[in-house]
Amino acid sequence: MSFDYKKEYKEYYMPPKKPTIVTVPRMNYIAVRGQGNPNEEGGEYKQAIGLLYGIAFTIKMSYRGSHKIDGYFSYVVPPLEGLWWQEGVAGIDDSHKETFQWISMIRLPDFVKKEDFDWAVAEATQKKQTDYSKVEFFAYEEGLCVQCMHIGSYDNEPATIEAMEQMAQENGYEIDISGKRFHHEIYLSDPRRAAEEKLKTVIRHPIRQA
Repeated sequence: MSFDYKKEYKEYYMPPKKPTIVTVPRMNYIAVRGQGNPNEEGGEYKQAIGLLYGIAFTIKMSYRGSHKIDGYFSYVVPPLEGLWWQEGVAGIDDSHKETFQWISMIRLPDFVKKEDFDWAVAEATQKKQTDYSKVEFFAYEEGLCVQCMHIGSYDNEPATIEAMEQMAQENGYEIDISGKRFHHEIYLSDPRRAAEEKLKTVIRHPIRQA
């Protein structure tokens, strides 16, 4: 049976619907940086997702080819994630999606090293005849955070975020979004297949002692 990060690390991928505190360690990702409205058809964000999955599945299927990754085991590709911010805005302003800055990303298994990532980029570029130069090997350590499972439309996230902020304050913390710590979303549902009211999204904000 393939290793499934969502099931094995439920504290990071399956939090309850009520806000909780969690410490998130350093993880490595496939990542693409960009800006603009994620809902734009054919826009930069949707192109980035295609690039991410191109590399993710090249690595996942590497065992079938000549490049053998040390420590490789069968696994389910982890869910799509995103770090979001807007210049000059504290938090997130959903009414101006065109100003979004983002890092779209997919977690890498710990056995994938930078040289394996570099191989995957070269392999995918050659086989798919696609430019993967925007894709990077990205390490991110979030540390102390408040998180919550949000159910429903992405546009309804402010209510969940307000509950997270209130919980953090009640426990002696304050939100610590900065140029290095970001609003973080993990997408557990495919919006093309799931009803909007049933979408599951992990929302995570960095915090610090008040």
